[in-house]
Amino acid sequence: MNDLFAPSVCPHDCPSVCALRLEVTGDGKLGRVRGGEQPYTDGVICAKVARYAERANHPDRLTRPLRRVGPKGGGGSGQFEPLSWDDALDILADKLFRATEKFGPQTVWPYHYAGTMGLVQRNALRRLGHLAGWSRQHETFCVALADAGWQAGIGAKRGVDAREVVDSELIVVWGGNPAHTQINFMNWVQKARRVNNANKARLVVIDPYRTPTAGKADMHLMPKPGTDGALACAVMHVLLAEGLADRAYLARHTDFSPAVEAHLACRTPQWAAAITGLSVEEIVAFARLYGSTRRSYLRVGYGFTRQRNGAAAMHAVSCLPALTGAWQERGGGALYGQSGLYGLDRNFLYGLDRPVPQARQLDMAAIGRVLLGEEAALRGGPPVTAMLIQNTNPAMVAPESAAVRRGFLREDLFVCVHEQFMTDTARLADIVLPATMFSEHDDIYQASGHTFLQTAKAAVTAPGECRPNHDFIGSLAKRLGVEHPAFAMDVGALIDKLLSDSGKPVREEWPDKDWLDCALPFEKAHFLDGFGHADGRFHFAPDWSAVGPAHAVMPVFPDHLAVIEDVSGEMPFRLVPAPARHFLNSSFSETQSSRAGQGGRPTVLVHPQTAAALGIADGELVRLGNRRGSVRLHARLFDGVQPTTLIVESQWAHECFVDGIGINVLVGAEPGYPNGGAAYHDTAVWLSQGSDVRDQVSKPDGGFGVPGSTRLG
Repeated sequence: MNDLFAPSVCPHDCPSVCALRLEVTGDGKLGRVRGGEQPYTDGVICAKVARYAERANHPDRLTRPLRRVGPKGGGGSGQFEPLSWDDALDILADKLFRATEKFGPQTVWPYHYAGTMGLVQRNALRRLGHLAGWSRQHETFCVALADAGWQAGIGAKRGVDAREVVDSELIVVWGGNPAHTQINFMNWVQKARRVNNANKARLVVIDPYRTPTAGKADMHLMPKPGTDGALACAVMHVLLAEGLADRAYLARHTDFSPAVEAHLACRTPQWAAAITGLSVEEIVAFARLYGSTRRSYLRVGYGFTRQRNGAAAMHAVSCLPALTGAWQERGGGALYGQSGLYGLDRNFLYGLDRPVPQARQLDMAAIGRVLLGEEAALRGGPPVTAMLIQNTNPAMVAPESAAVRRGFLREDLFVCVHEQFMTDTARLADIVLPATMFSEHDDIYQASGHTFLQTAKAAVTAPGECRPNHDFIGSLAKRLGVEHPAFAMDVGALIDKLLSDSGKPVREEWPDKDWLDCALPFEKAHFLDGFGHADGRFHFAPDWSAVGPAHAVMPVFPDHLAVIEDVSGEMPFRLVPAPARHFLNSSFSETQSSRAGQGGRPTVLVHPQTAAALGIADGELVRLGNRRGSVRLHARLFDGVQPTTLIVESQWAHECFVDGIGINVLVGAEPGYPNGGAAYHDTAVWLSQGSDVRDQVSKPDGGFGVPGSTRLG
């Protein structure tokens, strides 16, 4: 180990949560970043984190508290002026007191998400909100739909250790692009292909476009977005019809019944082909490959669940290893996420170790509707008149961006944002406070894609007056008179308290200095001692009422749930705003190398057949639109997608689009079933040349338009 490199952990990506080694330069700044020796990371990290010094040392970083002096929605640095931390905290506390006096504590909405995956820094605001009685948050951006579907069948959020893929003969990546988003998993896939070369280990990718991961696959199935449940059901039909199901395993470990089998008998490849756009031959070939390979490992991603039917699709896909009995094999089974593995007791961390006021829970994906005062979105409570925002950038990443912006422009709304850069959300705030980055504070991390708890200490001094979340929230709690021991504890003590409360060794007792492997024994990891339900069985017929309140629409057995946005003559295309290699949501979008890596501007991938029919040339400016609004960006012709599917990779800032309106203006905030969830990949749109103005948009707010008619003529 090179002593010039300090150990750390990447805070950005929940599947990977990579171990890092950070170089500290002679002037005390962050230098090179390398992968750490933790066994899953195995020295491999993504390109954007390897260039993290560009982000940490960026000249545009926020380093001083700021307050608004210009009008909301105005641009330019002259809209803000510096002030001291003490003055900023005084203003913030006073605004929160005044709002609470007028409307009660639930008028305050602490809004936060996964800009850092560190448990201490991420959850300080959650603790303050609980104790103060502020409105709570239904976290629907990422995993609400996927969690519901996985829990319905499996009953526990864990699966087979990803390192077992070295023993797999078949690896199926369903709804993910790990070459962009989980580079460590691709490292293990390559190991599997080398180790199992004699066994001809194969990679299958199921994704609506030819991603870089799909480009490396032995087989790529490209269903239409929102149709994965139909594909999974047709695969099960073939497995049953051709004797490829493990009936002994089904009888011993599942609730499989004649009624389930009769249902799947109707879900033929011909039925699925009409829904998915795949051929019958493709479906049958994959089913036979999967069913004839005992050591098949199913790596389930999030992408295919970001539809309103995503939970039903996840449940259908999770049935496959139960049908074949792949769970019994080393290198077999499935993994969606490991967060249920760690068994952490977070009551103290969250402030739930003492009675806290009851409060409504607001859907974070419906922030535009909440801020505009829609009665259903407010859930019977008062208007939101004060917000404290950390670790997320809703003006850019939330659905219905135009509504979000109009909500933030309300003069009676006070907003404080604690941030690293002047994001689209920070520009709309009244107070902006400078935040540290991961290399500048301590924390503890868990992962969804591997089995390691990891800790990291600050390696460099934060620039200017940047403060960690934990320190800032502790100072605010003191001003507000909200008491809890955690606010006064240092991060190290809070980490050890979390570990000891959870029955785990404190950091000094870890066998390895920086990480603790929480991997389960084979029998438990593979659910051979029982799945997570009370009866210990995998559920083909789940109790959806135990998963979420909107359960009446859910199918009795695994199925395609036809509740996605209608693709019609008016809007014949389905849009997928997919993750990118060089951005992570809005993070990294401020660095020049990441923008250059993404081609320097937002683009939409269009099938050449579609482009020819619409008279669109490669590189031409085009317009995408629906009833919510429209955006203009440049087309890139690409034959690795179905003609009715459009792909926009990455979350570009609004300013990067021709009209100053980002892609999420097109995405709706209607929740998925049965427990909510943002349906980012469930968006019907029209496509035209950029000069075609079908969507008349006025701009009274100086930036975002109010959609008018969705089509002219």
